[in-house]
Amino acid sequence: MPKSRAWHLVARPKGWPLPGDFALVESEVPEPGPGQILVRNLYLSVDPYMRGRMKDAKSYAPPYELDQPMTGGALGRVVASAADGFAVGDHVLHSLGWREYALVDAAHATTVDPAAGPLTAHLGVLGMTGLTAYVGLLRIAAMAPGDTVFVSGAAGAVGSQAGQLARLKGAARVIGSAGSDEKVELLTGEYGFDAAFNYKKAPVAEQLRAAAPDGIDVYFDNVGGDHLEAAISALRVHGRAALCGAIAGYNATEPQPGPRNLGLLVGRRLTLRGFLVSDHLDLRPEFLRAAGGWLRDGELHHHETVVTGIGKTVEAFLGLLRGENTGKMIVALPE
Repeated sequence: MPKSRAWHLVARPKGWPLPGDFALVESEVPEPGPGQILVRNLYLSVDPYMRGRMKDAKSYAPPYELDQPMTGGALGRVVASAADGFAVGDHVLHSLGWREYALVDAAHATTVDPAAGPLTAHLGVLGMTGLTAYVGLLRIAAMAPGDTVFVSGAAGAVGSQAGQLARLKGAARVIGSAGSDEKVELLTGEYGFDAAFNYKKAPVAEQLRAAAPDGIDVYFDNVGGDHLEAAISALRVHGRAALCGAIAGYNATEPQPGPRNLGLLVGRRLTLRGFLVSDHLDLRPEFLRAAGGWLRDGELHHHETVVTGIGKTVEAFLGLLRGENTGKMIVALPE
């Protein structure tokens, strides 16, 4: 059998992760036992939530163990099977990423149809990324036709889908923030946002007031920090915020101050609700029907930033934290 390389976390980052916090380790590729499949990974997903799992702290997902292979979303091809329902050559989704070969319990793998579209779409626009946007916008924030919607980190994997879904679901106005003029142009051009701004150019609150002088009804939060504070000030009576992520503080070494305007929640009867997509998997069939149709009709657009090679995985992850991606960040592992 061939050798497999996998990334291990060897030190818990303090502040921004460093390349030395990770090690690429080679090992033998095992044979699958009963109920298992051996998968040659083709595409790996790197995502902001992974930064939280590098801390030795209790959270919704257990921390990564030191000196053990890391995990994350992946898509690959079955190269050996000892499980009913899985044949050599099948393409499957699973959670044992950050490595070249994965020994997967069949119960934790899902087959995908390569004829349904690009394989990478199942890690992004048709995967948990797209479902997260769908859940957050429609179930958590209860967006309704005619609402004004603000999305932070709107050129990222989840944000770009949330903004487009708002438009497709009849929002009166969709506003996004992004970290470069090029991304702002993408939002107002291809993605169809009504307005967008570069949050690095001026205070977020100031730019949001200019883009939404009459306020907003829904906020989809991927950033936290000054974006959340600005959105609270802009939310109208009975406004709703879906709290998906807070990447602005993921690498902070000191506790970050909370929004200074939480008193507005009472008088305006605002709702701020955090969520995990894993609690809402019942919406997946509905989401796939809707998103698949929009994709086929050319109404839903998506971008991917693809980095090639297992050795580039950490580099891709660090680039994601720095905002270097447009859309979903994916690592391709050519066979």
